[in-house]
Parts: sequence; structure tokens; C-alpha cells
Amino acid sequence: MTVKQTIGSVLIAGGGIGGIQAALDLANSGYKVYLVEQSPSIGGVMAQLDKTFPTNDCSMCIMSPKLVEVGRHMNIELLTLSEITGVSGEKGDFTVEVFQKARYVDMDKCIACGACTEKCPKKVEDVYNQGLVKRKAIYALYPQAVPLKYCIDADNCLKLTKGKCGICEKTCPAGAINYEDTDKTLSLTVGSIILAPGFKAYDPSGKDIYNYDGSPDVVTSLEFERLLSASGPNQGHVVRMSDHAEPKKIAWLQCIGSRDINTCDNGHCSSVCCMYAIKQAIIAKEHDPSLDCTIFYMDMRTHGKGFESCYNEAKEKHGIRFVRCRVHSVFGQPGDTPGQVLDYVDEATGSLTREIYDIVVLSVGMEISREVKDLAHTLGVELTPGGFCKTGSFNPVATTRDGVFVCGALQGPKDIPQSVIEAGSAALSAGAALASARGTLTKAVTATKETDITGERPRVGVFVCHCGINIGSVVDVPGVRDFARALPFVEYVGDNLYSCSQDTQDAMTKVIKEQNLNRIVVAACSPRTHDPLFQETLINAGLNKYLFEMVNIRNHNSWVHKDHPAEATEKAMEMVRMAVAKVALFAPLSEAELSIDQNALVVGGGLSGMAAARALSGQGYHVSIVERETSLGGQAASLFTTSKGESIQDGLKAMVTDVEADPNIDLFLDAELSDVDGFVGNFNSTVTQGDRTTQTKHGVTIIATGASEHTPDEYLYGKDPRVVTGLELDRKFVAGDSGLRDATCAVFIQCVGSREPNRPYCSRICCTHTVVSALHLKELNPEMQIFVLYRDIRTYGEREALYQEAREKGIIFVRYDVDNKPVVENSGEHLTVTVTDHVLNKPLAIHADLLTLATAVTPYRDEKLARFFKVPINDEGFFAEAHVKLAPSDFAVDGVFLCGLAHYPKPVDESIAQAQAAASSATRLLSGKTINTSGNVAEVNPSLCSGCGVCEAVCPYNAPSLMTEGKDTGKARINPVICKGCGACVASCRSGALQLKGFEEGQLMAMIDNI
Repeated sequence: MTVKQTIGSVLIAGGGIGGIQAALDLANSGYKVYLVEQSPSIGGVMAQLDKTFPTNDCSMCIMSPKLVEVGRHMNIELLTLSEITGVSGEKGDFTVEVFQKARYVDMDKCIACGACTEKCPKKVEDVYNQGLVKRKAIYALYPQAVPLKYCIDADNCLKLTKGKCGICEKTCPAGAINYEDTDKTLSLTVGSIILAPGFKAYDPSGKDIYNYDGSPDVVTSLEFERLLSASGPNQGHVVRMSDHAEPKKIAWLQCIGSRDINTCDNGHCSSVCCMYAIKQAIIAKEHDPSLDCTIFYMDMRTHGKGFESCYNEAKEKHGIRFVRCRVHSVFGQPGDTPGQVLDYVDEATGSLTREIYDIVVLSVGMEISREVKDLAHTLGVELTPGGFCKTGSFNPVATTRDGVFVCGALQGPKDIPQSVIEAGSAALSAGAALASARGTLTKAVTATKETDITGERPRVGVFVCHCGINIGSVVDVPGVRDFARALPFVEYVGDNLYSCSQDTQDAMTKVIKEQNLNRIVVAACSPRTHDPLFQETLINAGLNKYLFEMVNIRNHNSWVHKDHPAEATEKAMEMVRMAVAKVALFAPLSEAELSIDQNALVVGGGLSGMAAARALSGQGYHVSIVERETSLGGQAASLFTTSKGESIQDGLKAMVTDVEADPNIDLFLDAELSDVDGFVGNFNSTVTQGDRTTQTKHGVTIIATGASEHTPDEYLYGKDPRVVTGLELDRKFVAGDSGLRDATCAVFIQCVGSREPNRPYCSRICCTHTVVSALHLKELNPEMQIFVLYRDIRTYGEREALYQEAREKGIIFVRYDVDNKPVVENSGEHLTVTVTDHVLNKPLAIHADLLTLATAVTPYRDEKLARFFKVPINDEGFFAEAHVKLAPSDFAVDGVFLCGLAHYPKPVDESIAQAQAAASSATRLLSGKTINTSGNVAEVNPSLCSGCGVCEAVCPYNAPSLMTEGKDTGKARINPVICKGCGACVASCRSGALQLKGFEEGQLMAMIDNI
């Protein structure tokens, strides 16, 4: 389609984690972004969560740096209290009408001091805290909100509704209150649109069976998140809301508002509920190890990466009880006696059991709100029967309207990692449509001139963070602050409720300038997530970013010493004393600027590899694909259909044709990488094809090496031709094997090689694949009897509809226990499969003509490739990403990215989405053209070096080498571009010739001397 012009801007509807990630990807790749959010601040549901598992990170702590980056980004315009009311035009040139409600607070004047809230007399329900407490009619959504600007609730403000009060205007020291503010309608011209409006949690109100309306001790899972949270109504202290007594027993009821077409119309699985219930139970047990925690469930759907191990840990380490039962109803005890009564049938004994719990948590699912459905209708975007956005497996983020893309829960129920992946995919797709206009509407960052501190006496500023009550409930933060005041060289001390919030960052910048500080110590949480945030604050204040030291008094102190506040406070003081002694000896460090080679390498030519290559090529970059096989396609060459019924062979054929015809893509088939040299932006790889080798230079690498199907050694596989694997059955479907129609009875056995001690993970795709295959067998022969022997059916998301269809069509599901597996015997004319029926508790013998084993997805555990790119492999053999939640397509090693089965088992649509997300991350790097190295690198003193070569041997990144010419021949040198500052070479140097900048011997000894 030809358009008159291409606009280099993108509008994103929704400011949750998906919208935030997409905005950053696009803005950092050269596009102007409008981020439209209905609430007063961005953050979405993730801002309400306590911790994220399996990483055990504070949810807000890991998201705060992204929030602040969005708030600071000069190419992202935040439009809060806004919603889309109309869209016209076409891809490349849309006109979007946005309605923005009046805030009644001038955002340019508001200093977020909170004086208005303190004096406001009107209390209303606090939506952020799920209505568990009250807030004022003028408010900030939450303490770390971005933008951290106050807002008047027009429906409840006494001045706006009755013409009375006006106290906030009189109280505001900045004169920011504006009662004359009005609603606005904005008209924006953009090239692409991304829908990321998130989801609505199911509301159990009005359902008497749950007693939710009848008792404050029956809470939803989001309400329980707020009870667990340090920033919640009870500051993280879990109590029974009816009388504030500490609970002894808590129950979680799963599938409330999900997998339910009786009490509601939500037939889908919400995908996240099982895992968050486990997480909440574990955290509750951390608060009080004596708690009795029970989770009532139908199927335990812990299908994500690392989730199955959390499930096992919950049972084995934390003693959380799991009861397979869908509890019908909850009711209170007679009179005023506290406690919630649950009656259920004990599966083991078949007897009716009654238990009384102090708190019942309803694990509510996801649904799409009426407002979002109306928005989809306004945009002309089709929805599925379940109300989610209709997309295809081979274009997983493209809606039915050209130029409009989707990510997050609107595309279907999903967890944080998959939302982040789809955000990257949507950003890549939206940007690809506008590639010709990249950079036409963006502003360049004007660097703040760095202050020269040469010869200045250290002037140290110390900032101590309460982190809500994460730190403040254990450590005496004011005491630590006052202690720091008396330390040598300290010129300024302060304590902050949340040091990572946008207003605190701005305040720190101001303090650094006003107090002429030249060294900074922040005592807060994890440097792993927050170092870059505070370093950027130093840059904005005109300081070299390496004149900064962070002290982790949360993970290393308040969390591990929560029962010993006095000792924790003393330890925090000592940690701050050590940091001040160290930072006083800091000197500014420099970073080298490197150009980035504009070519890319993709290792693997399966669906993910080809999708990544096409995505990069669509952005104008040259790509080389290295594939070990003689043809493209990988495991997809054996697959029949997707869960949506699309032909995988047709989609694969079209993709292969596009890749082979693409002039920007070079193919190396029947090839492997035999050597890799270089670093981010400047890789040089050797590709070997038989006797021929080719050198290819590239700035980025995407690893998409796939995985394989486990070859089983049980159930007569390999001994009887009637026993096949799932892939082998698909090949029969693809080939049109007429023998399948003649089978009178088929059996599927799930979890063959998965969820067992040697492979403890769930292979994610097997349940859906089996149900799809079983339904196809039914199509071939409607009279065929089909049995599925399973442990847990994990047809997550809208795949649940397939499970329901299979049962309606007579496919029989029989659960088995891992300790009592099915037994398969050759009985001549048929196979006899014997399994203990979980309902009858008696053996069931099935005479089968066909037995299909749903075998595990097994990683290649390519340690050679891992060594080449210095990337990690986890215990299960899959490549380990930089961060499970927030960087699932990135490695910790710069310039190397990850997608597909090499990361973890996933279906076609998720594999392609992650490939596009990896390409989005790569594009963000390539579009910058240059990159700065780290200043915290090792350095050699040649006069002390003996040339022993130990540093070469121990470095995992190949940074050291021995010089071969010049006056220092035979001495070591460090390539600062490759060096990651791990310090392994420094620790192993026998002559003391090596020092790590920022961790020099004098600095470390100063810390030790000050303990």
C-alpha cells in the first residue's frame, strides 16, 4: 500500500510494563513516542505487585529504573489521564484523537511535596491499594509514580463538586492548584500504533459462593499483593482485615474468574495465577514461617522458565500444601466467630473434609474490560471470542488492522516475561513500518558538561533510602543518616522514602549542584538494577558517573537480618562508613567510544532465526544466518499445525522463500561457527562449511540455535512401530499417512522425560500439541477412541478452548502420578496401556493401536557456542538470559541476544515474538552507531608484570593478552572493550601488576581499615 508520507512517531496505548518497554525500545531506536495512559501515572499492575518470582526481586525496585528512564526520555511524551477516542488514516500516517482529562494541578509547578494531601479533608477509596484503605481526593497514585505529580479526583473533590473547601490551593507552596483546568482533545499524527492497555482483574463481587462481599477476610490476589507489599496498607504486615489479628492459616483458591463458564464467561486460563499463588504463599511463609498455607487447584500450570522448580521448592522446602480440588464455596462461621469455612473432598480418601482458614485468597484471573473492547472496535481491530486481540502465529503482534500492533495481556493472558518479549516484538514491528522515517522527529540529548574535580578535596554526599519499609522497617534509617554526617569528607546527608523515584532523582541532581558535591554514596538496594539509574543522575548533575558508590543495605542487611534491627542498623552504619572511605579515593574514569559494525549474525536457521533475520533486514541491516543443517526450518519442518489451526508448513515455506530471496540476508547452510573473536559492535566470526571457511564481521549476534526432541527409553519406544513421539506423529500428519484413519484407539502419554529429576522443567508446548493432535485424529476418524494420560493439563491462555473442545468431542483424560506411571505392553494385535484411574482409583487397561509420547524438549547445551560469546547456560542446559523478567531476550554480555527454543520451550507464536524482540534489542544497539565501554576495567602496570600469562588463562572474556612488540613485549595488556570488570585477573596476578579501576587496592584497604 502506498501512503503519502511516513511519520516517524508511534503512539502506544497503555503505560504498563509492556507499553513502557515498547516505548523505550522505540525511543532508543530513533522514533518519537506518545505514551497514552488512562491513570495519572504509568506503571500498571506491576506497580502494585510485591515481588516477582523466581528472581525474588522487589517488583517496584526492578521497574523503577525503567519508569524513571521513560519519565526522563526526551523522545517520549507522556499523556496521562488520557484515552484514544478516534483513529483515521492508514499505516505510516494515522491521525489519532486523544481525550485528556483535567488534572487540576499544573505539572510544571507541582513539586510533589505532599502538603496538599496532608490538609485535604476528603477521603476516598484508594484504588492503588485495591480499596483496602482510603486516600485523599488530591493524591499521587503511588510513592514512586512517574510522573510524580499530584492530581485532583474531580468526582470527589469538595471544591469541584460543591464549590466548598479549596484548602489544597491555599496550602500548595508552589501555586500548582488550578481549579479552572479543563479537559482537552488532542490530535496526534503518528506512523504506527501499539495497543498495550493491559487487563482487568476479575471482580468476584456479587458471587455469593466466594463470600467475598460478606467478609473482609476473603480477598483477591491483587488485594493480597498489597497486604504483602512494604508500600501497602499495613506496610507489609499480613493481618486478618476483620480484626487485624495475625493469621495462622491461609488458603488460595485457584481459577476464580478463569476456566469458568458457569459463574462467569471466562473459559480461558489466565496463565499467571498458579505461579503468583505459589509466590504469595512463599512470601507469606517468609513473613511468618509458622503459617499454614494451602493452595487448592485444578491443574498446576507452572509452565514458565524456572516456574516448575519454584513449585517443587514450595512443596519440598517451604512446606506449602497443594490440594487438587476446585472448592465450590466459602462461608463464614456462625455469629461473630472469625474464620472462613471450606468444605472439599479429599481426593486420596474420597471423604468430605472441612477446614477453617483465617484468610482466603481468591486467585482472580485476567479479562479484557469493556472500555478496551470499545477501543478495539474504535480502531477496527478484531477480537477473539474470548475478547482478546486476534493475531496470527506467524505475525504474533500484528492486529487485523495494518499498522496497528499489540502486546501484553490484550493479545492473550500472559506473564511479565512474555509481555516484555511481545513489547519488543511490537516495537520492532511498529518501527519496521516506519524505517524510512527513523530519526526524523527525535531530539538529540545535549550532554551536561562534566565538572573537573582535579585537585579538589573530597566533598561526599550520602543518601540513605527507606525503600518504603523494605529497609526502613528494620534499619534505623535516620540513625544511619546522622551517623554518616560525622564521617570524614561528608558534606551532605539525606534520607529518602524512595531514592529511585523520579522526584528524588531530580532532587539529588539539585543537591549535588547546590552543595558542590564531588563524590556520592547511595545506601539503598541492589546495584545490579540501580547503578545505571544513579550514575545517570550524576551525569545530569555534571559529575563523572564513576564518582559513585552504592551500598546494598536491603538485600545484604534488612532482608537477611529482619529479626535483628539493632544489629542490622549497626551493620548498615559500618557499610556506609566503608563506602565513604572508598569513594573518597575515587578518581574520574573515562570510557572509550567505539563504532558499531552495522551487520548482524544469527546463529540458527529455524523459525526464530529466520524471524530475527527478517526483522533486522526489514530495518535495513545486513544479516548472515549460520545453520548447522543443510536446509532452513529447524524443528518446524516436522510440525503440522499451530494451536490456532494454521498450517506450519505453509507458513514455514513462505518464510524460507522470503529469507532466500532477501538480498540483505546471506545464508551459510551445513555450517558452524569455528571461532569468534572481538566484542560488542566489532565481532569477527569464522564460519566453516566443510573445507571452506569464511570470515564475517558483525556488530551484534542473535543466538537461535533451537532445541531437540527427547528420545525416550521407556513405553516400548524404538521396540514397537506403533509407539511414536509427538514430532513423529506430526510427520505422519504432514505426509497424509492413511494408516492413521484405521486406528480404532489412540493413547497419548504426557510428560515423557519432562518434570522428572533429570529434567525437572516443564516443556510448555506438549499439552497443547497433544490436544491439537488428538483433535486432528478425531477429524480423521470420529469413531476413534482417544485417551490422554497426563499429570497436569497445561493448555494456558486461550488454548484452554482446545482442551474444552477435546472433552466435548469425547477425548478422555486420565491423570496419572509420576510415582505410578502407565505401563505399556505388546499384546500382539494391539498395545495394552495400563494406568490407574484417578477417579475410580483402580487400574484401567486400554487396548491401543497407536501410542504417542509427548516427549521433552531438550536443549543442545552448546557449551562451545557459550564459550565463544561468553554467555551462560543454566542447570537445565538452556541459555540464561540477563534478567528473567525484564531482559528475557538479552544476555548479560553486550551485543549478544537470545530467542526461541534455545531460551526455553515455546510454541511458534512465542518463538517468533521473541525473535522479533531480540531483533528489537539489536536494532536499539545498531541504531546508536557507537557505544561506550565501561570505565570499571582492569589495568596493567607493565613495570610490575612478569608476563606469566595467568591473567590470560583465568579471564572468561579473553580481555588480557601478552604484547608481541614494542618496549613492553611479553607483558600483559587489557583490552578495555572486552573487559567486564569481574576482577578475576586482578585476584590471580602474582606480581600485583593488575588493578581494577574503581576497586583498587588502596580503595579496598581503606574499606577494610574502616570496618
